[in-house]
Amino acid sequence: MNILIAGDGEVGFHLAKMLSGENHNITVVDPHEELLKMIGSHTDLMTIAGDSTSISILEQANVRNTDLLIAVVHDEKINITTCVIGKKLGARRTIARITNTEYLTIENREIMRSLGIDAMVCPERIASREIIKLLSQTAATEVFDFSEGKLSLFLIKLDEKALVINKTLNQVAHENPKLNFRAVAIHRHNKTIIPKGDDVFKLHDLAYVITKPEGMDELLRLGGKERVEIRNVMIVGGGRIGSKAARRMERDMNVKLIEIDRERCLELTEQLEHTLIINADARDVDLLEDEGIKNMDAFIAVTNDYETNILTCLLAARFGVKRVIPLVENIDYIGISQSIGIETIINKKLITASYIVRFTMEAEVSSSKCLSGVDAEVLEFVVKPGALITKTPIRNVDIPKGSIIGGIVRGMQSFIAIGDFQIQEGDKVVVFALPNAIGKVQALFH
Repeated sequence: MNILIAGDGEVGFHLAKMLSGENHNITVVDPHEELLKMIGSHTDLMTIAGDSTSISILEQANVRNTDLLIAVVHDEKINITTCVIGKKLGARRTIARITNTEYLTIENREIMRSLGIDAMVCPERIASREIIKLLSQTAATEVFDFSEGKLSLFLIKLDEKALVINKTLNQVAHENPKLNFRAVAIHRHNKTIIPKGDDVFKLHDLAYVITKPEGMDELLRLGGKERVEIRNVMIVGGGRIGSKAARRMERDMNVKLIEIDRERCLELTEQLEHTLIINADARDVDLLEDEGIKNMDAFIAVTNDYETNILTCLLAARFGVKRVIPLVENIDYIGISQSIGIETIINKKLITASYIVRFTMEAEVSSSKCLSGVDAEVLEFVVKPGALITKTPIRNVDIPKGSIIGGIVRGMQSFIAIGDFQIQEGDKVVVFALPNAIGKVQALFH
């Protein structure tokens, strides 16, 4: 596939790097010439310095033969203009990163499509939804739903309370014959393992598990986890993510939002009816104590200063807050954050990539998730008529190395993948895959 990415920094280059291993022809347009030189010296990407709204720049980037144009500049107006012009010049499909959720109504989506924008991604909106999901599933480090929750991905860190420590997957299955979940990966010492029956769970492992709704309680019991009810929440940062998250939770929880900018605080008082807005600097420890941080069940830091987010979350954890969630934009910081005790993070680059990656697949993908802290993806494939995966039961399928089938959704039912299960046309199949396996996995489904 010929892919043209219009960016202005790390989001565009993260996408380009992620997609470059999938045999795509990728061109990156970015206004920062020095950054492009540095990227060009370390990758095989085609780079062009310039404004993506320029017709001559787009033509230089061969937009006429572009299968997918992705505009992820921080300014949504540039993204919209780039996609509109790119479509007129011949791009087959366009995706624009936006911040204004007004564009996402059904009526406005149709208007945008008529202009030439096929899809839109709003990372801030998705991030606020992820925060709410993480507060509802407090035992998991990461959560993602497939097919409206018929299957879910849970990431659980195994501590001393986990009942599966030093047991093989076969032992766990033998002792619990009616499991409604399946471990699809173990992350240990910066290495991701696709587990087999004789692999052993170890202390501090990160276990990625695909589960049915009815399997969640048993999964948490074996993982030694307990659900924590979240009633009192403190949010630091009143930007788009913080305000959207507060709006979603303020009727069900007691929410305090700390914002350093006075003008923004005045705006927030107009937008949020049941949230206490505090104009202050969250780095002030005395202030946090005065505002009752010790009584908080959750602490969310989503300012534009990512060091502040990490530091205030560490501080909140020291005060005994059970759930801390920082916004961390530098992907290199994710592993560092997890190593110092912050297990759950929000990252807009990964959110954007998770939405966009399915548009680059030859097979149909209904949803996808790029995982935090591990170079892997979980994808929900739609099985096409005559696909290889339908020819034989799962145990006889030549599953590419570095991938594993976790579960299947068929109509209103969901199933955990077992050897004698026969996948059918129209099924949705959830697959965990390392980067080098994704291209081969696609071939099973289309």
